[in-house]
Amino acid sequence: MRIALIQQHCTQDVNDNQKRAIQSFKKAADKGAKLISYAELGFSYFLPQKPSRPKDTEKAEPIPGPTTDLFTELSKEYKVVTVLNLYERMGDRTYDSSPVIDTDGSILGTTRMAHIMDGMGFYEKGYYDPGNTEQFVYHSSLGKVGVAICYDRHFPEYMRNLALNEAEIVIVPQAGAVGEWAEGMFEAELRVAAFQNGYFVALTNRVGKEDTLDFAGESFVVNPEGNIIAQAPSGKDHILYAECDLSQVSDCTAKRFFLPDRRPDYYQRFKITEPMKNDK
Repeated sequence: MRIALIQQHCTQDVNDNQKRAIQSFKKAADKGAKLISYAELGFSYFLPQKPSRPKDTEKAEPIPGPTTDLFTELSKEYKVVTVLNLYERMGDRTYDSSPVIDTDGSILGTTRMAHIMDGMGFYEKGYYDPGNTEQFVYHSSLGKVGVAICYDRHFPEYMRNLALNEAEIVIVPQAGAVGEWAEGMFEAELRVAAFQNGYFVALTNRVGKEDTLDFAGESFVVNPEGNIIAQAPSGKDHILYAECDLSQVSDCTAKRFFLPDRRPDYYQRFKITEPMKNDK
């Protein structure tokens, strides 16, 4: 299965962002992509780079809504599975959300970011409620697609849960800035996650300088043995293609050894040991 990761910069003009995103979608689909994904908040300026204001939270939209309406039509027309990432509003709550659209244009479900970060340039707790969805892996017509939104990828228990729910490929919409972590750390942790859990991982990153952050790009794809099989350049818009043979999942190292040898009943016995007191 050929996949395409749309790595593009965003401006304050949402219509322009969407127009370029749609052009890239059509180009990727014409080149044979069967699954297309976008970066975190892939059609808008990255709002959480500054503390939230009431007028910012007003920019959240429902799912289904205007953006998903555009891409459900495209997914149906081109018979492509599409993974988006949007600033979602449901009632009086707002979320960092990734709807997954199947090849017939139906929305299979929406994953909301579970873990919310708050730090310099990523003031996310002022924008997002913690995710409350219970479905994280979607049985699309092309395979079982899991989603880990940006910060969620740092939690091994979350990444293992995707494997236990039989994900074959995990899409990671990300907003990763230049110099945010030690060089190569993003690739290292997802190579390990893919190897330990037995699935493909496809990280789609933002790119370009905005008000306070310079997004790195460098989107990449990892196979179930932990090898990077494709990577986009840094600092510029790019469509990254990768060939993902999902039949590799059933015979990978994790499926033959790590997952069958798990001992969940034993793990429940683990206790947090109180630190020893220094008796004098």
